[in-house]
Amino acid sequence: MMTDEEYGALRASAALWAGTSVLITDQRGRVLIQRVDYRATCLLPGGAVDENESPAQGAAREMREELGVTMTVDRGLAVDWVSADSLNAPADMRFPGEILHVYDGGTWDDEQIAAIRLPDREIKSVEFVEPARLPDLMSPGDARRALSALRARINAAGPTLLENGLPIAPTVLERAGALRTARARHHFPFHTGPAPEQLSVVQAWCWLLGPDGRVLVLLEPDTGAACLPGGTPEPQERGNPLLTLRREALEEAAAEFGEPLFLGHLSDPDKPYARLRYAAPLTRLGPPPVDPATGRTHIRFLATPEQALELFDWGFPAADQVAAVHQARARLGVPRAARQPLTELSDATDLTIL
Repeated sequence: MMTDEEYGALRASAALWAGTSVLITDQRGRVLIQRVDYRATCLLPGGAVDENESPAQGAAREMREELGVTMTVDRGLAVDWVSADSLNAPADMRFPGEILHVYDGGTWDDEQIAAIRLPDREIKSVEFVEPARLPDLMSPGDARRALSALRARINAAGPTLLENGLPIAPTVLERAGALRTARARHHFPFHTGPAPEQLSVVQAWCWLLGPDGRVLVLLEPDTGAACLPGGTPEPQERGNPLLTLRREALEEAAAEFGEPLFLGHLSDPDKPYARLRYAAPLTRLGPPPVDPATGRTHIRFLATPEQALELFDWGFPAADQVAAVHQARARLGVPRAARQPLTELSDATDLTIL
């Protein structure tokens, strides 16, 4: 048995620092970072938790102090245990280790961004950056933590638990390294009508809807880049985009689908190209194939259309495309899926259980 004094001394000897930060994105999915005057690398908004202050209270206080924004911070994304020997901290600092909380600051529109007011010192500037740039701009641990928090937000399974920025239970997005390479930037206007005859069809993609209303998304195993089933037409398909879709869906995902609905096309302001978009009910999914075009096996998972969109950089026209997906979903009699954890599809899947 220990006395209260002895027990208190033991607990104090094992104490950790506590920190808090907030992950904020813009409507393109870029992450807000701060350039500060006291270190060479960038940071998420946040800082140390003060005495007798909860991490959520500290996050809200830091938002007021650093960005001039008053907001409620009540949704956690990540909790990171940072070991004492992970930062190469100087001995004089006597760094005991740290527990860092990352909260969800939401997606900000132009009006919210314009309302940012920086203090006279400490914060030099803020900017929104592509998630793949975080490792170049932040310290290794900070970048790992920020990316894990962003993946946790997309995955929608609740906060992720980290050790030195690495998840102790990696999700499909973590295992694939989603967002570690720059998302393809396709800010092309979306048109619901057919593509004009003078435009060459260079791509046909399909939103394949499972029985529960979620869509099939593919991740490239070597880059973590996300895409929808589909691809480039081949000469033998003689300009029939549905043949392209069925071939590509089989080659990339071993996926078969029912009668597709045409959603529209994307036009390229700089080139006479059209990219066609369809929606169709997913009817069968076999074992994951090796794509003959790349020699790789894509990672397959189901996500809501909105979750899928967070893995792309399609700009503001993407909202119109997702609206068209939901119109097609309703016509097909498929329910609208609530936001939920992503479901990885590693083997042949019985779609009736969805």
